[in-house]
Amino acid sequence: MTWLRAIAAAGLSVLMPGAGHALIRDWLRALVFAGLYFSAILLFFPTDQIAAAGSISEAMDVLTAETDTVSQFALSFLVLFAAIDATFRAAGFPPSSNNSGDGPSCPQCGKELDEDLEFCHWCTTRLEPIEPQDADEPTQNQEETARP
Repeated sequence: MTWLRAIAAAGLSVLMPGAGHALIRDWLRALVFAGLYFSAILLFFPTDQIAAAGSISEAMDVLTAETDTVSQFALSFLVLFAAIDATFRAAGFPPSSNNSGDGPSCPQCGKELDEDLEFCHWCTTRLEPIEPQDADEPTQNQEETARP
């Protein structure tokens, strides 16, 4: 299921940078990539000529004739980078770990867990209950010190 989600995030990012990050609920990155993409379009494309075109085919003709190779490369790089980033983040590479080491962490996503829940409230992974050690059973160190 994780790989299917990663492929969907990549596909959405190719269509619209930031949409793949929105799929995986990484809202800040979604806004950053969408903002970068729209800023690059306003910077590199002749938007006034495209808006003045009468039909979509005329707008595409203006777009291909008036846009230089460097501008096309910059936008393509941004789209590719957004798709790769969304794919790796959806697949869990690298595992995003925001915990400070104070408590237990999720084996799936690496984030800090709430000890009262039986699942991770970040990624909804079911967790096995941790059985506390019995206080009646002496540990190996206690047995060694008890011997004369």
